[in-house]
Amino acid sequence: MTLGDTSREAPRYIAVEGPIGVGKTTLTKRLADTFNYELLLEKSEDNPFLDRFYQNPKQHALSTQLFFLFQRAQQIQDLRQNDMFEPVRVADFLIDKDQLFAQQNLEPDEFELYLNVYRHLTIDAPVPDLVIYLQAPTEVLLGRIQKRGVDAEQLIERSYLENLNEAYAEFFHYYNRSPLLIVNSADIDLVNNEDDYEQLVKRVVSPGAGTQYFNPRPSLI
Repeated sequence: MTLGDTSREAPRYIAVEGPIGVGKTTLTKRLADTFNYELLLEKSEDNPFLDRFYQNPKQHALSTQLFFLFQRAQQIQDLRQNDMFEPVRVADFLIDKDQLFAQQNLEPDEFELYLNVYRHLTIDAPVPDLVIYLQAPTEVLLGRIQKRGVDAEQLIERSYLENLNEAYAEFFHYYNRSPLLIVNSADIDLVNNEDDYEQLVKRVVSPGAGTQYFNPRPSLI
């Protein structure tokens, strides 16, 4: 793929978001490589409660969610400390969205406790210059989760994923803190198809203001 030196034109802080299985981490890594950006990943494999959450969501939801919150808050703090050097970066999470999972998974009293902690940890979080929201139907997400074969993820129920997908759609329907690029990823391959990926990169370099949509016809491999 011949993209030239686009790093100076691209947004300096990009966040890639979307539900489980949509491919946000893989796209984040590709964008970091393309633009030579610092890579900021969620590191879900470091969460010791995650596998237990998939096995018994009610029992382990709060510990899982608080671990992720502390982890992300620390990453955000590190970002702010490094701002004096004006780094460029791409992340596979958006701290604003953290409440979405919490509200989905926690009991009302647990959610109130979570919100109290959240308010104290996420003050002055940097706002991305661009958020990329990857969309896909639940059936596509289930297929991708099955294909990548992470044992714990195979326990995810369709109903949970459907509710999560709907929550993402509602969240980003109202999101307006930064420019937003909504990508229909159901019928395109941003990993193996260079034409699909190059089309997206061109939109990332010139994203426009407000909410934009990227819904291309799939290219033939």
